[in-house]
Amino acid sequence: MLRILLKEVKEYKRASLITPLFMILEVLMEMVIPYLMASIIDKGVDTGDIGHIYRVGMLMVAAALAGLFAGIGGGRFGAKASAGFAKNLREAMFHHIQDFSFSNIDKYSTAGLVTRLTTDVTNIQNAYQMTLRMFTRAPASLICAMVMAFMINKRLSGIYLAAVIILGILLFLIMSRATKYFRQAFPKYDDMNASVQENVSAIHVVKAYVREEQETGKFKRASENIYRIFLKAEKNLVYNGPLMMFTVYSCILLISWIGAKMIVADSLTTGKLMSLLAYCMNILMSLMMLSMVFVMISMSMASARRIAEVLKETSDLHNPETPVMEVKDGSIEFDRVYFAYKKESSEPVLKDINLSVQSGETIGIIGGTGSAKSSLVSLVSRLYDVTGGEVRVGGHNVKEYDMEVLRNQVSVVLQNNVLFSGSILDNLRWGNPDASVAECKEACRLACADEFIERFPEKYLTHIEQGGSNVSGGQKQRLCIARALLKKPKILILDDSTSAVDTATDGKIRKAFREEIPDTTKLIIAQRISSIQDADRIIVMEEGRIHGFGTHEELLTNNEIYREVYESQTKGGGDFDENTDENMNGRAGE
Repeated sequence: MLRILLKEVKEYKRASLITPLFMILEVLMEMVIPYLMASIIDKGVDTGDIGHIYRVGMLMVAAALAGLFAGIGGGRFGAKASAGFAKNLREAMFHHIQDFSFSNIDKYSTAGLVTRLTTDVTNIQNAYQMTLRMFTRAPASLICAMVMAFMINKRLSGIYLAAVIILGILLFLIMSRATKYFRQAFPKYDDMNASVQENVSAIHVVKAYVREEQETGKFKRASENIYRIFLKAEKNLVYNGPLMMFTVYSCILLISWIGAKMIVADSLTTGKLMSLLAYCMNILMSLMMLSMVFVMISMSMASARRIAEVLKETSDLHNPETPVMEVKDGSIEFDRVYFAYKKESSEPVLKDINLSVQSGETIGIIGGTGSAKSSLVSLVSRLYDVTGGEVRVGGHNVKEYDMEVLRNQVSVVLQNNVLFSGSILDNLRWGNPDASVAECKEACRLACADEFIERFPEKYLTHIEQGGSNVSGGQKQRLCIARALLKKPKILILDDSTSAVDTATDGKIRKAFREEIPDTTKLIIAQRISSIQDADRIIVMEEGRIHGFGTHEELLTNNEIYREVYESQTKGGGDFDENTDENMNGRAGE
């Protein structure tokens, strides 16, 4: 896990190495000052040697300045290294997520990934900075102070050693209990962020149904879960401070009492006693710093595991060693295809699909909710891999293609249309970054989007809010279709992407497709039979199988489901799902 994370230090290795060196230099200067102070008291003040006081005093000033310089350098390079490490971690995760297949992404919630990119990375950043600075400074200070103390007086230094051992054991027990709670806390951030994300993205629905109070309650519960866990951890850590102070003052009292007796007996000087007291503070404060470092590291370990989990995740989809770099045409073949979203699933979503589509054909796809229409078309652009059989495009198995090449020739307009913040032109050029304004306008004409764009004051420079919140559902769908057309694909897939468009506009779009892009294979999923009845052939899906495949006229004659839905819709009835349910009930009765 640590090896995976530390790979992202990269260009900040130099800063990461320099920081501990500065911290060690700062510690050495701090250790010299009490020793010089003892010399001033014993050889300067007690003997009245002003020259010695000046000389040693100048050395103390030089040591203090050197320590100040080292401290500033350590802070500066430590901040650079930790902030850079965090930047690289975020970039590595984000780039890694872009390579995920849909099945990989399905393992993580959106809120969980956002938490990993923000809260978890910040925890790692803080822990890394403390490791470079405090985790170097505290042990170095502890060891140096202990060595200097034993050089001055072994008897009194034994008090430090005993205090360090006892305090170390107690702090370890306290922190081990607190660490257990920290491990539980950070995954809870996922629940809280999920609550926020869901509420903000669906704020119109929340307000329409007057559910603000319930949503507030949901967020409050998620927030209180985190509060309770952190409270339990802090209740353990609260003993750190008092325990440390008790030990510090106990050591000072013991050293002062025993040291005073030794001074009276002429076995210890006043200056050395002062130095021992200073080293006492250094030793015990170093131990306190170490305890805080361990707490921070304990908190960050849960975050480290969550980040490493994302970085270790490998995509289910891979390019072959020698990929095919050209899609010859838009022909599609399904050869005994089986598919399940999870490999361990006992029941596949698609079962024994055999299908052949010629290049340039328009294929309609209809079926009830859950009949696997979207699953079927998602295999064409290899958004998922089949679990059995083969899908071939242009005569080659889709697994033989370079994925970027394949997906550039298969344009998909999904059910959930997504627009990004920026101008209309910016959104259109997602389909082709180099498209000219004329090409964008032509694509919009084919998608019947030019009708409403021309009515905007700024036309194609009109700003689109995030998610396309300032355009209607039908306008959003037409912009997404135009964006897909700009790719000039060999295969165009429309996944129920004209559902928010009126019937007349839907007819215009289909006519434009038929006349303007006759060589492009078109797969059109729809609930309205009117949207697909003029297709070359129509697929009827039911429970992951092809129930019927033929022309509109053939299906009216040969396919009971299609005929009943058609008759219901032409008589002003409901949609496919409604009538399929009725049909299924009718057949069950038979």
